[in-house]
Amino acid sequence: MATIDIIPDEPKPLVRFARMLWADKFALAAALFLTLVLILALIGPTWLDDVAQKQNLRGRNAPPFEWERGWLWILGADALGRPLLARIIVATQNTMMVAAGAVFFSALIGTVLGLIAGYAGPRTGQVIMRLADVIMSFPSLLLAVVVLYILGPSILNLVIVLAITRIPVYLRTTRAEVLEVRERMFVQAARVMGASPRRIVFRHILPVVLPTLMTIATLDFAFVMLAESSLSFLGIGIQPPEITWGLMISQGRQYLTTAWWLSFWPGLAIILTTLSLNLLSGWMRIALDPTQRWRLEMRGRRNG
Repeated sequence: MATIDIIPDEPKPLVRFARMLWADKFALAAALFLTLVLILALIGPTWLDDVAQKQNLRGRNAPPFEWERGWLWILGADALGRPLLARIIVATQNTMMVAAGAVFFSALIGTVLGLIAGYAGPRTGQVIMRLADVIMSFPSLLLAVVVLYILGPSILNLVIVLAITRIPVYLRTTRAEVLEVRERMFVQAARVMGASPRRIVFRHILPVVLPTLMTIATLDFAFVMLAESSLSFLGIGIQPPEITWGLMISQGRQYLTTAWWLSFWPGLAIILTTLSLNLLSGWMRIALDPTQRWRLEMRGRRNG
């Protein structure tokens, strides 16, 4: 009597990614930390804005780990007696808002231009690539300094400047991917069957290019956050009473020899966030690649 082999159902995509994330403990820790940062960015200002702005000159430059003051003062206080932990939590929103806004708009504009440059004719592609070359000819930090000095520092201007400087990264990457993908058989088949160029680009080519762009965006998020911190450190980023991690470092630099904690804790927040983004980016590069994700899936099955 013949037997019928029953093939187990394929797990849902979310379950598969959860298993692959569980297989990489460093990526899992990075994802949990970034989730915490996102939660603090959403609720931080509503929760602790009054405490973060309230001055107490008697406690100015209070050292960390003095439990008698309360848990908000565990990291110490700044030059005006405001608790550093509360200020770091409140500053998370502005820091993440600038980085997320710049990455979103640069990725959106760069991806669209890259799709056009890669799939359209050579003349259109050359015009778009020359635009990218013009932007890349200026050092990104120097261009941001000049533009912000002219327009004035604000969250909107900061997002616009940082987004413009990062457009060529997505444009050139997308164009290179499209030039390779458009010659594959499934794209040729869609073209023969009469699919419009728009449908071919957005339905067949973009899903193949998207995993690479998501990995780059994760890394770029860390770069933009560091660029914003550098501009705030130079004094042309977000201005008081708004706060970011970079601005907190700038405000504490004159006290480095007497109150190191003013710059150390926001700097540590930047380091941990950047490290988490890099770890998660490395995991995404493997998890989104069909030829490599089997490694994580096998480890996930063994751990499960």
